Amino acid sequence: MPSTSVDHSTLPASGKAAAAAGRRANPWLTLCAVAFGLFMVQLDGSVVAIANPAIGEAFGADTAQLQWVTNAYLLALAATLILGGKLGDRFGRRTYYLVGVAGFTVASVAIGLSGSITGVIAFRALQGVFGGLLMPNTLGLLRAVFPPRKFGMAVGIWAMVSAVSTALGPIVGGLLVEHVTWEFVFYINAPIGVAALLFSMFVLPESKNSTGHHRFDIPGVLLLAAGLLCVVFGVVKGESWGWTSAGTWAAVGAGVLLLVLFGWYETRVEHPLLPMRLFRNRSLTVGAIITALNFFVLLGVIFFVMLYLQNVRGFSPVEAGVRTLPLSLASLVASPLGAVLTQRLGARFTMPLGMVLQAAACFGMLSWQTDSSYATMWPPFVALGLGVGMVLSASSDAIVGNAPVQDGGVAGGLQATTLQIGGALGTSVLVSLISAKVGATLTGELTGAGVPSALAVRLQEAEDAVAMGISPVSADMPAGVRAAVIEGSGQAFLNGVHAAVVLTGALCLVGAAVAAAGLRRPAK
Repeated sequence: MPSTSVDHSTLPASGKAAAAAGRRANPWLTLCAVAFGLFMVQLDGSVVAIANPAIGEAFGADTAQLQWVTNAYLLALAATLILGGKLGDRFGRRTYYLVGVAGFTVASVAIGLSGSITGVIAFRALQGVFGGLLMPNTLGLLRAVFPPRKFGMAVGIWAMVSAVSTALGPIVGGLLVEHVTWEFVFYINAPIGVAALLFSMFVLPESKNSTGHHRFDIPGVLLLAAGLLCVVFGVVKGESWGWTSAGTWAAVGAGVLLLVLFGWYETRVEHPLLPMRLFRNRSLTVGAIITALNFFVLLGVIFFVMLYLQNVRGFSPVEAGVRTLPLSLASLVASPLGAVLTQRLGARFTMPLGMVLQAAACFGMLSWQTDSSYATMWPPFVALGLGVGMVLSASSDAIVGNAPVQDGGVAGGLQATTLQIGGALGTSVLVSLISAKVGATLTGELTGAGVPSALAVRLQEAEDAVAMGISPVSADMPAGVRAAVIEGSGQAFLNGVHAAVVLTGALCLVGAAVAAAGLRRPAK
């Protein structure tokens, strides 16, 4: 049987050596160290959306090229997360975490210096590769150094860092784009990365599995990477190709077939990349499903909320980010609270509670209109932050906490992979749903707001812009017509938002039921 070893070295020969050994044996210092890298990756994932318009303007990039600024990162990350966890488990979690931090930092600086949209896309893909080495080993390191009774609280703090950095992205990105330049959205990773490297080299212990000599699962790596690439590519292109198009179905279908083949193959090798035995644990399997749903809701909702605040309500990026602060603050509270509740009452209580809170947040957004006061906005933000933080703590404990210690990195990679796939699905599916609803209601909303019928029909061609919350007005429009176009197109966008929140709210209730039925009761 493989075992996990944490390298504390031999008995110290001096006071200095004893202090060094103590540092590397301290789990809370390990938690602080991995929080640096986690914060950098999660912050970067959400600040880029704010920077995309400025990047497009700087390089004259079209919409398709801007999509690849996000998609190149997403594809590379999804394809390497489980591999990164496996490499850490076998060859050293500290080593691959440090490689990931260093590479992510260098790639971030290279993006700002690239000088072309092609360079930005290429280095974003490289960022994704190093992020895939970094993220799963954060949880693997925690799993190796924390005793079971304290692991839940460590995961809660990990989840808090993850949720808060994601939610802070729009504020940080808005400040940098407005007051500095878009390049600093990436340059900001340099000081964070250097601090992470120095601190981590000082305090992180090395941990890996003692498995003896065996061949690395290269076929498994290739099958998993190809399958995830196809699925995520189909998902992110579904919006532009259409969800019923042959290209979308072919990409997703090919990915699913490759993943099925991967699962079959992994049951027939002695040392698999992803041990299928992990899925015999029902709590781990349910945790993976709910993790995907959690980020489907979080990233999908944040995407259209930022469009609503900036394009419909007219707030600047910084003003929009400040208005989402209740979400960040609620996440800050909910993640450690969720860890405590999970330790005392079990994930079977915390996970459904978090999903119900997210459902309440989504249904609360049905009250939003084009002129809604902030009093109608902050309660859903609070409920969403509370729900996401609780679910992230509980699902992390369900996945990584239920995996054997020797598979901690792989389990962390599994969680991070489901998280990324869920987020990609959330953004793509909800944008497509909003676009479809806008297309179906735009002409009617424009005429209802007072736009002449002939003009309303012509403006139907601008449904793609309206689906992003942008009103198709021009300088030569009379003031009355201009106001009517703004009102009608804003209402059409909100029709799409309302359809999206009904879907996400219903999915959250289904997720709550799945978690309540599928998770085991905590041991007495």
